[in-house]
Amino acid sequence: MLPYLWDYRGRVLFALIALLCAKMTNVGAPLVLKNIVDNLDKSQQTILVLPVLLLSIYGLLRLSSAFFNELRDTIFARVRYHTMRHLSCKTLQHLHKLSLRFHLDRQTGAISRDMERGTRSISNILNYMVFNIIPTFAEFFLIALILLIQYEIKFTLITFATVTVYIFFTLAITEWRMEFRHLMNAKESEANYQAIDSLVNYETVKYFGNEAFEVKRYGETLHAWEEAAVKSQTSMSVLNFGQSAIIAVGVILIMFSASQSVVDGTMSLGDLVLVNTFLLQLFIPLNFLGILYRSIKYALVDMDMLFRLLEQTPEIQNAPDAKTLLIEDASIHFDNVSFHYQPDRPILHNISFTIPQGHKVAVVGASGAGKSTLARLLFRFYDVTGGSIRINGHDIRTVSMASLRAAMGIVPQDTVLFNDSIYYNIAYANPQADEITVQNAAKIANIHDFILQLPQGYNTLVGERGLKLSGGEKQRVAIARAVLKRPKILIFDEATSSLDSKSEQTIQSALINVASQHTTLVIAHRLSTIIDANEILVMEQGHIIERGTHSILLENNSVYANLWRLQQEEQRE
Repeated sequence: MLPYLWDYRGRVLFALIALLCAKMTNVGAPLVLKNIVDNLDKSQQTILVLPVLLLSIYGLLRLSSAFFNELRDTIFARVRYHTMRHLSCKTLQHLHKLSLRFHLDRQTGAISRDMERGTRSISNILNYMVFNIIPTFAEFFLIALILLIQYEIKFTLITFATVTVYIFFTLAITEWRMEFRHLMNAKESEANYQAIDSLVNYETVKYFGNEAFEVKRYGETLHAWEEAAVKSQTSMSVLNFGQSAIIAVGVILIMFSASQSVVDGTMSLGDLVLVNTFLLQLFIPLNFLGILYRSIKYALVDMDMLFRLLEQTPEIQNAPDAKTLLIEDASIHFDNVSFHYQPDRPILHNISFTIPQGHKVAVVGASGAGKSTLARLLFRFYDVTGGSIRINGHDIRTVSMASLRAAMGIVPQDTVLFNDSIYYNIAYANPQADEITVQNAAKIANIHDFILQLPQGYNTLVGERGLKLSGGEKQRVAIARAVLKRPKILIFDEATSSLDSKSEQTIQSALINVASQHTTLVIAHRLSTIIDANEILVMEQGHIIERGTHSILLENNSVYANLWRLQQEEQRE
């Protein structure tokens, strides 16, 4: 945490000075109280003069202690919340840097919970250190120093022995209790993930009538959490009682020794009050120190998953000497590209093709043939395991990912929208675009008139993942978004698969106009949408088995021709 504290090192130093002043005034108050008691006990002549002065000083010291404590809190607030903000932003930035493979495997609910607990625990630890631990130890050493200088060494020895036994007892019992906390956290994250996952898949749950199943699964996980929580609370009671017993023994020993010294005449009544007050000031926060230690241990457990997350290395990274991709000629070349997600499951085998500047190449084939993988490799969500992909002659692994992705726009098969307005989702491609430009993009995507019919128009909220819109409406928003970006390279990944025939025909001409000035890769299911392509690639199990224009492929009377006849027959039916 030191790098975050270093950003506000002046404030941290000022807060520590305020902390030290608070503790010095707090320890000085019992010393004044001792003099008040001794003066009241020894002489009645000064009772109307001296105690008034001492009482005024005593009250001023107590007030000063409160002032310096509040000053410390005020100064340190900026440090605390800055650290939380900075770490939260760093975590989100890091998550966006991680590869697609990580995000396909992640549990969103669990990660959300780990982020929340991790950043909160950072704040808690800073609070514990500055507001509790350092002040308690500072006060302990000040009190021990005064006892060592002014009184017999037995008082210091008893105090040190009590604190030492207390700390070791707390450490031992807390370590034993930690396994219950680990289990609680694991089950809480699991339950949170299950709840969010079932809500995200609300419609699927309804389709299969599995509401009771989801609640049962959630309840079983919470039952395991409940058992761990009960054991944690029970063991805490054992710890609290043991701590109280140790403190009680220490207090009895010191008070017995002090009382005996008063009887023997080696200590005054004021000394007895001083020792008693010191013990109250020391052991009350020391008792809380046990709770603090446990809280810090729990906070460290909570932080563990967050820091493990930050230690995840992005699978795909910029090369050390990565250059900015400057597209003069937006040609794309796949050169003997091979790829696999797992070594025992190859997806692409020696794929080679070229898309010249301004040309349109379409890829067709059955599901699982590897078509969409081409788009993922082009965006460099994954790196090829063999061969290379070049844009404008540059291997995409040698250019920065930011410049690479800035040069491309995509209309995906499964469009996921932000839970915001339609306007926000379209303008996401270019947040600086004005309203007229956004509306023009919507018109090209044939969704402008539909938006105007909505009660709130462009300000209509689309719901989580865009669930308030139909599949066709979501895809038209995605098309408008791609149009607004105006990239050099366009990728349509089955961009009209969710549209009805009428909407498809309307949008198809718009897509042709949009793509006419771009280098375009079209991954298609409906062959009627790609008959104008300069080249059509037919894929099967990761291989290109046919290639040519629409007319040439029909003349070949092979796989593509059979697919064409089947789709034409389906359309007629």
